[in-house]
Amino acid sequence: MNHIFIVNPCAGKSNGEQIVRDAVAELDGLRNSEIYVTKSSGDATAYVASLCEAMPKTKLRFYACGGDGTLNEVVTGAVGHDNAEVTSFPIGSGNDYVKYYGGKKDFLSLGMLVEGRVDDVDVMRVGKRYALNMCNFGFDAVACRAMNEVRRKPIIGGRNAYTTGVVKALFTGRRTSCVVKVDGEKIHEGEMLLCTMGNGRYIGGAYECSPLSKNNDGLIEVCLFKPLTLLEFARMLGSYRDGTYMSRKDVQAKMVYLRGRRVEIEAEKEMDFCVDGEMLRGKDFEVEQLGKAVRFVVPKR
Repeated sequence: MNHIFIVNPCAGKSNGEQIVRDAVAELDGLRNSEIYVTKSSGDATAYVASLCEAMPKTKLRFYACGGDGTLNEVVTGAVGHDNAEVTSFPIGSGNDYVKYYGGKKDFLSLGMLVEGRVDDVDVMRVGKRYALNMCNFGFDAVACRAMNEVRRKPIIGGRNAYTTGVVKALFTGRRTSCVVKVDGEKIHEGEMLLCTMGNGRYIGGAYECSPLSKNNDGLIEVCLFKPLTLLEFARMLGSYRDGTYMSRKDVQAKMVYLRGRRVEIEAEKEMDFCVDGEMLRGKDFEVEQLGKAVRFVVPKR
């Protein structure tokens, strides 16, 4: 097996490339390894896909060295290639997907990753894009765009970036008018607060927005909130953060939560649509679940 470390030099606050080189150097006996530093957005996807196509009979394990955006690019390049495995070496500022497996601590142990097990996991397809963790629009997408704008700024950025985005979205993103269908059945028409579609469970660094999600059941976890007043939003936010909101009757009256294989969205105006933290713009979107489409490596414990 070949071990390929895809390094995003812009991820995180430290020198990611050196962190990866030091971690690889500390592993005795790791053969057939390569470190590739990406040059621009989309480069990781192109490189992974080209390597898979050039070496179809060789097992390739790709380590996404960065955050969720880097992992998304690597997954996008690996989809459809049976010789590819993907995992995360989470040195970026946002690492939501690995929280599904308990967090990034074990993923930062390269030895545990090299000896890890392989899970066949689901991936959502949005046009020509793919999402391993989460798609969302409405309030969350507005917050995500704002988070991306401030993530490298002091105080309001870093670990506080998503909270900063939430504050901004309170004033600009609490109402989106659209039609939402799940497996052909209309579940909403009119104004809404937010909608998330998850394989993972977390978004924004700490918000457990999809607490019942399973990443290998072939289904998308869909959560849609109807419009909330500022007071209702303030009362709901804490339980939305810790994933307990579904047990609250006052919140249940304001939401729709179900599972499906295909989600269709038609909006009146162009809106932000977030795919694993990467932003799209448009009015119409279709999200389709691809069951067990990627081989994801989980650290050996």
